Amino acid sequence: MPQSPETPLRLGIVGIGKIARDQHLPSIAASPDFTLVAAASRHATVDGCANFPTIEAMLADGPTIDAVSICTPPHGRDRMVRAALAAGKHVMIEKPPGATVAEIAPLRHHAEAAGLTLFASWHSREAAGVDAARAWLADRTIRRAAITWREDIRVWHPGQDWILEAGGFGVFDPGINALSIATAILPLDLCVDGGTIAVPENRASPIAARIAMRLPGGAPVSLDLDFLQTGQQSWNIEVETDAGTLVLTEGGKRLFVDGAEQATGPDAGEYPRLYRRFATLIRGGRSDVDLRPLQLVADAFLVSRQERVAPFDF
Repeated sequence: MPQSPETPLRLGIVGIGKIARDQHLPSIAASPDFTLVAAASRHATVDGCANFPTIEAMLADGPTIDAVSICTPPHGRDRMVRAALAAGKHVMIEKPPGATVAEIAPLRHHAEAAGLTLFASWHSREAAGVDAARAWLADRTIRRAAITWREDIRVWHPGQDWILEAGGFGVFDPGINALSIATAILPLDLCVDGGTIAVPENRASPIAARIAMRLPGGAPVSLDLDFLQTGQQSWNIEVETDAGTLVLTEGGKRLFVDGAEQATGPDAGEYPRLYRRFATLIRGGRSDVDLRPLQLVADAFLVSRQERVAPFDF
């Protein structure tokens, strides 16, 4: 049932790691739509709310909540989503929504059957330049696109060994942010042709990748991912069209057309916009579960050649 916009939604958060502390908790604290009343984490607590070791304990013994935000690593999220939906809670999932497409896809139907909202969030789609880029590309013919997403794992994921384990996505964890933008702004769906995935000898997930993709009309789209970039980080998408070249930089924050920066409106912040969207979905009785970025990552693993590279340690 749609919720009243005047009443803040009572929220429980699951997983109190770096992304929760850096982004989710400040955004929730500043949100007029949510009040944080509970948290679940094996190793951490949040001041000012009830704390529990697991989502099951939070749902069984915690205060009354309306919604759950899941911020754990992707493996096992589907079980948490099922538990929250079974308890009658709306759910937002940090990206990527799960470790596999098959485990997440059916959950939308469970949410809809229960009259609940499921939101598979993609925070990079909320960057300031993304909406304007989508609008500019909507009626143009794309000739080619190049995605370059290079960042320093030691800066953005310090000591997080899970990200290089099986199911951790490796460099595709940030790379899926680029794909979430690409699938939002390109007027046609992408498919993967192949590529090369570089995996350290002592790890299970890739540290770099070069992937060839294409649009249905044949326009090539390249994806260049690297987790070992030092100095200035590169989060760029360039799209050449029949009417000029569009470039998104800084992870979608700034937009240029033929070298001239375009107005994008105020930058409200990605995570505050995510929580506003979650509240809007709940109050409208709707879900948003777009799995295209996750499907592209799965396809890249399926058809790319793997090569072993030097060991990596933090």
